Amino acid sequence: MAETYVRNSSAFQQTNQIFANVSGTYQEVNEAYANVSGTYKLVFTAFEATSFATLSSGSGTFAVPSNANAIHIQAAVGGGGGAVGGADYDKAGGESAGAGGGSGAYVSDKIFTVAGGETMTYSIGSAGSGAGKGFNVTASGGSSTTLSGSSAGSLFTLTGGGGSSGTGGGVQGPLRSNTAGTPGSATVSSSVSTGTFRDSDGVTKNVSSNTSGPAGTFNDSGNGATGSLSGSGNCGGDNCRISGFAGANSYDGGISGGAGGSSSGGGTNGSPGTRGSGGGGGAAQVSGGSTSGGSGGNGEIVYRFLKIL
Repeated sequence: MAETYVRNSSAFQQTNQIFANVSGTYQEVNEAYANVSGTYKLVFTAFEATSFATLSSGSGTFAVPSNANAIHIQAAVGGGGGAVGGADYDKAGGESAGAGGGSGAYVSDKIFTVAGGETMTYSIGSAGSGAGKGFNVTASGGSSTTLSGSSAGSLFTLTGGGGSSGTGGGVQGPLRSNTAGTPGSATVSSSVSTGTFRDSDGVTKNVSSNTSGPAGTFNDSGNGATGSLSGSGNCGGDNCRISGFAGANSYDGGISGGAGGSSSGGGTNGSPGTRGSGGGGGAAQVSGGSTSGGSGGNGEIVYRFLKIL
């Protein structure tokens, strides 16, 4: 509805909250009505936090509600990096497992100032693809997740995690060199750390109560993590079995990376990441030779609008 103003001395000021004296106790008013020519008309509604909306792919725009002045980013992350598969050899003195993909940079439970009616522009980072087994293989990295406002400017850029690689090597040796996926980096503008807002349950709360995001901490953001790799990623001895390495966790450990492929029996491929985490690497010297790496997890933005009081 339209904004409500009251006269304070000689100036009209916008009303964010109204309180009424009920039996000696001031209580917050949800709705206020005025008698207009014998008919009561609604003149004030307290702004409550909107429902969360999730953006999981692509790019586009959305508008800030006219009475909102802040956007709560419950979760945002760049795309996770993919992982490579394993490599098996013929009498090279060892076998190779795939290193894990890196995770994207993140934001968890941050609140940014915006203007009512402004246009927000977003782009969601895509996941890096996993790579097959063998020599000289490199998985692709995830891409960036961004959000900006027509008035607020850039709120954040969260780059994606890097893909892992296995370079060099040959069927009769030498063993390849394995490298884990790199972490994404975060560039984040200043955020709101104090104030109160009316939540969707009608209760006025402190902004610091927002801890429902995957990191579990208010006002949190940071770089992604490096994919897993132990030592060289190669095992010693012909026909040794070695399982793939896990993808990096995203959201400061809040979301697990894809599991590395198993080297038991026929083996399994590395598992894909989720929500910006890295893909798991493939295994080596299974009954079928080696297995493929998993893709990273797609980026995302989960948000709602608030009125900071």
